[in-house]
Amino acid sequence: QVQLVESGGGLVQAGGSLRLSCAASGRTFSSYAMGWFRQAPGKEREFVTLISRSGAGTSYADSVKGRFTISRDNARNTVYLQMNSLKPEDTAVYYCAAGRAPISDNPAGYNYWGQGTQVTVSS
Repeated sequence: QVQLVESGGGLVQAGGSLRLSCAASGRTFSSYAMGWFRQAPGKEREFVTLISRSGAGTSYADSVKGRFTISRDNARNTVYLQMNSLKPEDTAVYYCAAGRAPISDNPAGYNYWGQGTQVTVSS
């Protein structure tokens, strides 16, 4: 069992930055690949980025490529999402998720989810 707790969301102006964190419980964090998803009001949950168990492999949605960076610290059981050059369309609840590899941009492949953290980008 893995419990995930996101933090770091908030209100920011367009062009600003935020850093989200996702802290995981348990001693098996490094055995899970991790992903970030987001869901805006009235829209389906969408893939943002993922990172492999070691951190060597990453993948990004085209909409965030070049602006967002995912990283992880297995010693701290934490995954991060650095978000730069934020746009109003990035406004959503952001969720982190853990999955046994192989994982992809399909949320069905993830076993555990956090409760989400709100990110609001004003224009």
